[in-house]
Amino acid sequence: MFLEAISAVSCSGLGTFSNSNTILSPSSSNLNLVLPKKRENGFVVFAEKASVPLTGVVFQPFEEVKKGDLMVPIAPQLSLARQRFSEECEAAINEQINVEYNVSYVYHSMYAYFDRDNVALKGLAKFFKESSEEEREHAEKLMQYQNIRGGRVKLHTITMPPAEFDHIEKGDALYAMELALSLEKLTNEKLLNLHSVADQNNDPQMADFIESEFLEEQVEAIKKIAEYVTQLRMVGKGHGKIYIPKHHLH
Repeated sequence: MFLEAISAVSCSGLGTFSNSNTILSPSSSNLNLVLPKKRENGFVVFAEKASVPLTGVVFQPFEEVKKGDLMVPIAPQLSLARQRFSEECEAAINEQINVEYNVSYVYHSMYAYFDRDNVALKGLAKFFKESSEEEREHAEKLMQYQNIRGGRVKLHTITMPPAEFDHIEKGDALYAMELALSLEKLTNEKLLNLHSVADQNNDPQMADFIESEFLEEQVEAIKKIAEYVTQLRMVGKGHGKIYIPKHHLH
């Protein structure tokens, strides 16, 4: 049976276009696409051999889900949710979890120090207790994200923090706050490295997660603690012990 059309596009050459009436044979060795009369919703393209209208990209979900990376794993030890989540990203998140827990541990030790009866800097104790809890929340947030992406949380060893924070020249208040500023900057560097790992592994979802949940908050924390360091330097070693409790470092 022959198919008659007004216009034809040949796929065998450079896409020649003819305005003359064309009769195409289904037995032709070349695949020809023909254009019928223009309708209100545009042209409908026909493939001669298949005689099937092609109105755009053909989506065949039942065929496409058979691809290897879309198949649902059967092994019980494998995550069902995991998709496009590299092992490098998984390992980097576990490392950042360890960073957050280590910093939290240091802040918790600072809280215990300034809460002593012979130190009695309640403002600093409160600040470092809240800071410790915040860093632990960051670690838990990363753990939740790891599970969402189908990774496996692996907790590493936490370094034992110091128990004493007194400093002969600076005093304990300034020394502890300067240490906290360094830790916040270090944490920021680690987060930026984590973001780079996401970029290198073409994981925009992970990169967006780090940007939206951590980076802005981190630079704000650095600014806040930097101001505390400046204020403590201005009031001096002895006066700092009086200044801090009056300003509860909210």
